[in-house]
Amino acid sequence: MDGTPRAVTSPPRIRRMQTLALSLLMLGGIVNYLDRGALAVANQAIRSDLGLSLGQMGLLLSAFSWSYALFQLPVGALVDRFGPRKLLGTGLVLWSLAQLAGGLVSTFGYFILARIVLGIGEAPQFPSAARVVSDWFPLRSRGVPTGIFNSASPLGTALAPLCLSIVVVSFGWRYAFFVTGGLGLVVAAIWFALYRDPVATAMSAQERNYLDEGKVEPQHSAGKLTFSDWRRLFAHRTTWGMLIGYFGSVYLNWVYLTWLPSYLTLERHMSLLHTGFAAALPFFCGFIGSLVAGWFSDTITRGGNEPVTSRRRAVVIAMLGMVAFTIPAALVESNAVALACISVVIFLANAASASSWALATAAAPPSRVASLGSIQNFGGFLGGALAPILTGFIAQAWSFVPALLTAAAIAFVGAMSYLLLVRKPIPEQASMPLPHATRSV
Repeated sequence: MDGTPRAVTSPPRIRRMQTLALSLLMLGGIVNYLDRGALAVANQAIRSDLGLSLGQMGLLLSAFSWSYALFQLPVGALVDRFGPRKLLGTGLVLWSLAQLAGGLVSTFGYFILARIVLGIGEAPQFPSAARVVSDWFPLRSRGVPTGIFNSASPLGTALAPLCLSIVVVSFGWRYAFFVTGGLGLVVAAIWFALYRDPVATAMSAQERNYLDEGKVEPQHSAGKLTFSDWRRLFAHRTTWGMLIGYFGSVYLNWVYLTWLPSYLTLERHMSLLHTGFAAALPFFCGFIGSLVAGWFSDTITRGGNEPVTSRRRAVVIAMLGMVAFTIPAALVESNAVALACISVVIFLANAASASSWALATAAAPPSRVASLGSIQNFGGFLGGALAPILTGFIAQAWSFVPALLTAAAIAFVGAMSYLLLVRKPIPEQASMPLPHATRSV
C-alpha cells in the first residue's frame, strides 16, 4: 500500500440520496439565479417604466445583495442547528413570494423592499447546499458535488437572458417576475416532499462508516450549536482569509452578473435581442468552469494533497486568471474579443466559487460547515452588494472601462487574502469552550 487516499464507493442507498440531493440543489439553484437575473435582463424596460437613472438602478440591483449578505451570518448557524431541509425549504417559499411581489411594484421604494426580502429568502441556499454535501459525501469526495450545486448559479444566469428576454419582449417585464416566482413555489413543494436530512434517516453501519470517512473528530449534534461556538470561528485567520478573499471574487463576478446586459447595450451598442444571446454565452462557460473545478480539486486531494491546501490553490489560480482576462475585456475594441475574454473570466469565476465552497467543507469543523460557509458568503456578498452600486456610479461619471479595472484590482486583493491567510483547517475544538483566549491559526 502506498498510503495514497482513494475514493470509496458509496453504498447504493446513499448513492440514491446523493443523486436526489444534488438534483434538488441544482433545480433550486437554477430558479434562485433566474430570480436574481430577472432584474438585470429587464433593466432597460424597468428603468424606462419607472423612470430610474443608472445610479438608482445600481442601488436597486444591490438591494438584494445587502440583505443577502447580512443574513448569511445568522443563517449558517441556523442551518447547522435546524438542518438544511427546514431552512432551505422555508427560504424557497419566502424568496418566491418576494419575486412575485417584485412583478407588482409601481414605485422605486417598494421595488427596493421586494429585493431586500428576496435577499433574505435566498440566504439559506448555498450554506444549506454546503451542509448537504458535508452530510451526504465523505471529505475527499466533496469537490465534484460542490461543483455540481455551484454550477446552478452560472447555468441559471445563462438561462435568464435566453428565456426571460423573450418573456420581457413578448409580455412585459412584470411577467418575468411572475414566471420565476411561480417556479420557486413549485420547487419548494418538491424539496419538502422528497429531501430528508441524514439525522432523520436510519442508516446501517456500512452507510455511516462511508459518510464518516476522512473525519478526524465525530460530528456534534446540530442542536448543540451556540452563539459562542459560531463567534469563535472569527478567532482564526482562515475565517478572515476566506471572508476577504470571497469579497474580491464575488465583487468581480457580480459586476458581470448585474451589469453585463447593460454593458453590452450601452458600451458596445448591441440590440436587446442580440444582448440576450451574447450575455448567455459567458455564463454557459461558467457552468463548465464550476464542474471542472470540482473534479480537479477532488483529483488533487485524492492524490495525497492536504484538502485545504489543494482547494485554496485552485481558488487562487482561478482568481488571478479572472484579473488577467478582465483587463483586455475592458480595453479591446472588438466586441468578439471582449466577449471571449469575459467568457474566460466567468469560467474562472465559477471555478473559483466552486473551489471556495469546497474549501469551506474542508476548512470548517465538521459540525460548523454551514456556519463557516455562510461567513465566507457574507464577505462575498458584501462585494456583491458594492459591485453594482460602484459600477453604476463609475459608469455614469466616466464609462464602464474604469469600473471593470477597479473590479480587477479588488479581485487581486481577494486572491492574495486566500493565498496568505488560509493556511490550516479550523479544528473541531475551536467551536468548544476554551480555558484561554483563542489564537489565530
